[in-house]
Amino acid sequence: MSSPPTSTPLLDGALRTQAPKGTPPAEPSSPGGPGSNTVHQLLLALICAGYAVGSALGWGSDRVALVMGDFGLSAAAAAASVSCFLYGRTRRVRLRPAWLLFSFSSAMAALGNLVWGWYEVVLERPVPSPSYADVFFLCFAPPAIVGLLVLAARPVTKAGWVCLALDAWLIAGSLLTLSWSLALAQAAELDGPSVAHAALTLAYPLLDIALVSMVLVLHFRRSPANRTPVNTAVSALALTVMCDALFTSPLMHNNYRSGQLLDAGWFAGSLLLAYAPWAAGRHHRASVAGHTRVVHEHLPGQRTGGRPPQPPRPPVRRADPSRFPGTRPITGSLAALTPYLAAAVCTLGILYTVLNGRSVDRVVLLTGGAVVLALVVRQGIMLLDNITLTQELAQKENHFRSLVQGSSDVIMIAAPSGVLRYVSPAAAGVYGRSAEDLVGTELADLIHPEDLGCVVHEVRRFLAASPREEPTTRIECRFRSGDGGTSRSSAAESGGGWLNVESTVSRHHGGLIFNSRDVTERVRLQAQLQHNAEHDPLTDLPNRALFTRRVQQALSGRRSSDRGAALRNTAVLFIDLDGFKAVNDTIGHQAGDELLVQAARRLQDAVRQGDTASRLGGDEFAALIVGDGTRDRGAHEGHILELADRLRITLSQPYLIDGNEVRVAASIGVAFAEAGFGAGELLRNADLAMYRAKAAGKDRVELYKPQMQQDVVRKAALATRLRAALHDGEFALLHQPVVRLEDGRISSVAAQPRWRSSQGVLFTPAEFLRVADEGDRTAELGRWMLEQAVEQAADRTASGLNVPVVVQVGARRLLDRSLPPGSVEALLTRHGLPSGSLVIELSDIDAGVALEELERRLAALRRLGVRIALDGFGGGMAITALRRLPVDVLKLDRGLVEGVVESARLHKITSGLLRIAGDLGLPSVAEGVDLPEQVVALRAMGCTHGQGMAFAGPLDEYRLRRALGRGSCPLPHGPAEPAFAGGCAGVYTGGVPAVLGGGSRGGGTALRSHDETPVPPT
Repeated sequence: MSSPPTSTPLLDGALRTQAPKGTPPAEPSSPGGPGSNTVHQLLLALICAGYAVGSALGWGSDRVALVMGDFGLSAAAAAASVSCFLYGRTRRVRLRPAWLLFSFSSAMAALGNLVWGWYEVVLERPVPSPSYADVFFLCFAPPAIVGLLVLAARPVTKAGWVCLALDAWLIAGSLLTLSWSLALAQAAELDGPSVAHAALTLAYPLLDIALVSMVLVLHFRRSPANRTPVNTAVSALALTVMCDALFTSPLMHNNYRSGQLLDAGWFAGSLLLAYAPWAAGRHHRASVAGHTRVVHEHLPGQRTGGRPPQPPRPPVRRADPSRFPGTRPITGSLAALTPYLAAAVCTLGILYTVLNGRSVDRVVLLTGGAVVLALVVRQGIMLLDNITLTQELAQKENHFRSLVQGSSDVIMIAAPSGVLRYVSPAAAGVYGRSAEDLVGTELADLIHPEDLGCVVHEVRRFLAASPREEPTTRIECRFRSGDGGTSRSSAAESGGGWLNVESTVSRHHGGLIFNSRDVTERVRLQAQLQHNAEHDPLTDLPNRALFTRRVQQALSGRRSSDRGAALRNTAVLFIDLDGFKAVNDTIGHQAGDELLVQAARRLQDAVRQGDTASRLGGDEFAALIVGDGTRDRGAHEGHILELADRLRITLSQPYLIDGNEVRVAASIGVAFAEAGFGAGELLRNADLAMYRAKAAGKDRVELYKPQMQQDVVRKAALATRLRAALHDGEFALLHQPVVRLEDGRISSVAAQPRWRSSQGVLFTPAEFLRVADEGDRTAELGRWMLEQAVEQAADRTASGLNVPVVVQVGARRLLDRSLPPGSVEALLTRHGLPSGSLVIELSDIDAGVALEELERRLAALRRLGVRIALDGFGGGMAITALRRLPVDVLKLDRGLVEGVVESARLHKITSGLLRIAGDLGLPSVAEGVDLPEQVVALRAMGCTHGQGMAFAGPLDEYRLRRALGRGSCPLPHGPAEPAFAGGCAGVYTGGVPAVLGGGSRGGGTALRSHDETPVPPT
C-alpha cells in the first residue's frame, strides 16, 4: 500500500514548526524585576549625568568644586562600600566573599578621598606627596583584584590554575611592557631623587595594570552565576581603572584639580559598584539564591536517556554560553586569541622604543621575555590538554557508537524536510531493511497511511510545546517492514508487512530523533487478552459483558432520524438447551462441551452479518437482531419469530459426538426493544419469555408480553408472604383418607398442607407449591410437613387410631442435604411412631435424578420400616423407576384417573398398568377419584385403593378422627359400563348418587376436587 502524495509536505510542515534553537521561554514579570530595575538604572544615569554636567561647568565656584571633587567622591565610594557590604551579609547570596572584598576596596577609596578633601577643603593647602591618602588609594586595588579572582570561574585542575595565572601574567606583562615604553620609564626618570616619590608614582599604574588584567581575565572566564551583577561590577572597576590611568599620565597628572570632569568617571564607577549587587532584581535573586537548587532543562540535541519526563518547574532565565555552544563566537575567539594579543602588545612596546631611537630598556626586555616564556608554557599546557581531550572524545564517541549500533532499538534522525539522515544498524533486524536503504527515504513513506495523520498531529503538538516542559514524547504507529513493496500483495509475497512500533521522539537541531522499538508481539498479546476478556473461551462467541455492551450500543447508538423504527425492530433472543444436563450426566462433560461448540456454530451461521450471537454461560445462548428501520413492525416481528423458530429447529437437530447422535431441544424467548429500555431490561424480558417457553413444555418459542413481568412480581410477592407464613404459623396440615375400593375401609391418610393467610384466604398446594418449588423454602416447608405428619400420626396412634400416614416427598429433596439420612429415623424415634406407620410418597422423578443414590436412600428407609409409594405411575419415568427402585405401593398418575371414564384409550392404558401392579403383587392407589363413575370403573379394572372427593375431602384433625372412628367410607355401587360402550358421552348408563352433597348428578353441579378450588387474587 503506497502512502498518499501529500504525506511528505505534511510531515515537513510539522518538523518546520519547531521553535528556534536556544530560544528561552518567556518569564513572567514580577515586582522588583526588570521593570523596577529600569527605573533604578534611569535614576543612576541621571545622577551620574548631573555630576558630569556640574564637573564640566566647574560647579559654579572653586570651593564647591573642591567639596564635590573630594567629599562627593568619598560619599559615592562610601555608598558603594555599604551597598556591597549589605549584599555580602545576605546568607543565601552567592560569591559572598567577592562582594565583601569590593566593600573593603570601596571603603579604602572613600577614606582616601576623605583625606584628600581634608587637605584641600579643610586645611586649604596642597596634598603632600606621599600622604595618608596615597596609602588608602593603594589599598583600593588589591582587594578588588582578589574579589575579581573570586568572581572568575574556578579551574577544576592544577593545569587550569596554571593557565589562569599565565593568562593574568600575559595580560599584565603585555600592558606593563607597553606602559613602560610609553610613559612609565619617563615618569621614573623625572622623579629620580626621591625613591619614595618614584615608587609611589609607579605603584599606581602597576596596580591599575594588575586590576585591568584581572578585569580582562574575568571577562573571558567569569562564572555563569549572577551574570548581570558581575558585569556591572566589572564595568565599574574598569571605569575606575581607566580614570586612574588618565590621572597617572604625565599630561593630566600635573594639571589635575579636584572637581574637574575626570572626577565624574570615578563618581560613576563608585555608583555603578553600589548598584551592581542589586542589578539582577529580586525575582532573579530568589531563583539563584540556594546553592543546592538544580533546574533540569532539555537542551536541543540532548538525549534524555529514556528517563520519564520530570514535572515542569518554574523557568529560570540563565545565559550560560557553555550550555549553548556557538552562541557567542566573538567572545570565544577573543578568549582563544588572548595569548597572541598579549605577545603582539609586547612586540608593539619594543617596536615603539626602537622606532623612537631609544635603547630597549631592561624592564621591557625582562617583561617581554617573561611574556614570551609564559606564552610558550601556556601553549604547551594547552597542547597536552587538547591531546587528552581528543583521546577522551574519541573514547566517548566509540562508546556511544557501540551503544547505538549494538542497541536493539532503531535510532533514526529525521531532517526538517522529513528525510532520514541517519538510521542505526538495528533496522535490518527490526524492519527487514538495511540502514543504508532507509537513509535518504521519506519518513512518511514508512508510516501506515491510516496512522500518518495521527503522527503528524502529535509531532506538531510536541514541537509547539516548551522543550523544558516536554523534552520527549511517545508515538505508537505502524511501520512498513520488509523490502518496502507498495501494495499489500507485493508485501505479502516478499514477506513484508506492517509492524507496530513505539517511538520515543526528541528534538535534534531542527529535526527529530526517533528511538523506535518493535512492540508487535505486545500489541498482539494485548489484543488477544482483550479478545479473551470479551469472548467465551469454549465457543469463541461474545460473552455476557460484550453482548450487553453491544445491546446497549444498539439501543443508544442510532441516529436521531431513524432511531425510532430501528429501535422498535431490535430484538434479543434468549436460548436455553433443554436436556443438556442429561448429556453431561450420561456421556460426560467433554461431550457436553463439544455439543456446545457445535450449537454455537449453528447459532453463528443462523444470524445475519451485523447481528451478534453470544454464549451467556452454561447452556444459555443469546442473539441480538439489530433493527433494519422497517416501518411495518408486525411484518418484522413475524420475521423475527420465524427466524427464532428456524433457529429452534436447527439447534434441535441431532448432534454427532464421538460417532453417537445426541439430541437436545431449544427453548427460545424473544423480546423487542422499546423506548426507554436499557440493555438489562431487554435481556430480562427475553429471559422471562424463555422461562415461559420452558414452563409451557419446552422446545418452543415464546414472545415476551408485559403479563410475564407481572406474573414474576406476583410470584415474588407471594414468595415473600410464604416465607413469613412459615414462621408465623399460618400453615395447617389436613389429611385425606385413602380407601380400599373393595369394602370402603380407610387404609391410610394422605397429609396435605394448607395455607390460611392472615386475610383469611385459604391457599391450596396447587397455588403455593409453585412458588415454594425453589431452594430453602421448599426444604423448610417439607421439613415442617414431615414433622407435623409424624407428630399427629403418633398422637392418633396413642389414642388407638393406628392408621399409616402418607407424606409426599420429591425425589430431589430426598437426595438433598436438607434431609440427612438419619433425620427420618430420629423423627420416628422422637415421636414414638411405629415403623410401619409412615409411607413416603416419591414424586417428581425425572431424567436428572441419580437413581443409584436414590435407590440407596430408599433402601435405608425401608430398613427402618418406612414403606415407599411411587407417585405418577403411568407417566414420565415411572416404568424406569419401578424397574430400579424398591417400591411398596403404586400410585396412578392423576391424568389417567381423570380421563378413565371418557377415553377408551386411557381406559385400556390404565387397565394395563393395573394388571402390571397386580402381577407384581403391589397395591395400587388412584388419586383424584372425584366421581362415583370413576370409583366403579377403577374397581372393575382391579385398582385396590382410591383417594379423592368421591370418598372424602381433606379433613382437619377433628373430622379425621371421627372418620377413623367409623373405620370406613361409603362406596358407590352400580353397573360398571362406561358411556363409550354406548349412550351419551361422559355419563354412565346407570345413575349413581353422589356420596357427598346428597344431591343427584342431574340436579346439581359436578363435584370438584378441593385441590383445584379457585384462589382469589393476592
